[in-house]
Amino acid sequence: MGARRRAAAGVRPDRLSLAMRRALLSVIILTQDEEANLPVALSSLRNLNPEIFVVDSGSTDRTLEIARAAACHVVEHPFENYAVQRNWAFDHLPIGTPWTLCLDADERLTPELVDEIKETVSRQDSPYNGYMLRKRTIFMGRWIRHGGQYPAYHLRLFRSGRGRCEARLYDQHFVVDGRVSRLRNDYIDVITSDLGTFIARHNRWAELEAREILAPATGVARQGPTVEPMLTGTAIERRRFLRTRVYQRFPLFVRPLLFWFYGYVLRMGFLDGVEGLVFHTLQRFWFRFLVDAKIWERQRAQSQMLDPRPARATSWRVSAPQLRSLTSQAPGSDPDG
Repeated sequence: MGARRRAAAGVRPDRLSLAMRRALLSVIILTQDEEANLPVALSSLRNLNPEIFVVDSGSTDRTLEIARAAACHVVEHPFENYAVQRNWAFDHLPIGTPWTLCLDADERLTPELVDEIKETVSRQDSPYNGYMLRKRTIFMGRWIRHGGQYPAYHLRLFRSGRGRCEARLYDQHFVVDGRVSRLRNDYIDVITSDLGTFIARHNRWAELEAREILAPATGVARQGPTVEPMLTGTAIERRRFLRTRVYQRFPLFVRPLLFWFYGYVLRMGFLDGVEGLVFHTLQRFWFRFLVDAKIWERQRAQSQMLDPRPARATSWRVSAPQLRSLTSQAPGSDPDG
């Protein structure tokens, strides 16, 4: 990468050159107003001795102050969507380490995973270019272990220059050029500590998911590498197969209820207590129902554009005896009351 591109990214090459010769791992963290989460995420990385790049998109709280105090390399770039932001980081950050790890600010590594990553990146003879990490979901302080939530694997660690983020509006995954394996230990994903944040985020994501699902119907071309839906593939490829080839073939508004029943009842999500009831109902039913509602709304608007004629009004005819019967009732004598 040339000096001009490094300068455009806002990172000083002279400051990084010596440190990058020692480090084996770079960590990329996307942030926006993450002063509550970022310190814990950074603390979990301490024993890895990585180069940490914080790519911020307009924080107005203490996020940048916290990142700079922790000796992170801070770069500011406007946010369009997660895929664009992550791929921009790959293209413009002066990553000189053999390995790259991608995290969100509300994620953190367990000590066991830190030790496993240190061992993995130090091996010279590994046949793999990427590794999937096992996610442990925390919702309102509780580990959500049932309902198909654990274990769940996500590709986050890969050789530098071998990974890209697929160009999707929602449910983006990283794609690696080469063989992929799994690590045994967990990273922690703290979904939310309050329902207001959860609902606000998922309302935005439901809009993106609806647009993503409708994209093939509108002729939107997919660019770059993608996760192929394969029942016999990796954990990510199997999830993509089940979502696109099975779930989406069920009727709108029916599939969220079936999805909730499958996770909460058949996969025993009820064992996660009250937090599990709230999580599985919101995540599996409410969120998916909201996605379907937004799909229905867009399809309805599209059909009205194609056929702008107003719907024919229904004609209600009341006979004279029925009219006299209705008008003779005293106020408050509603027979259905």
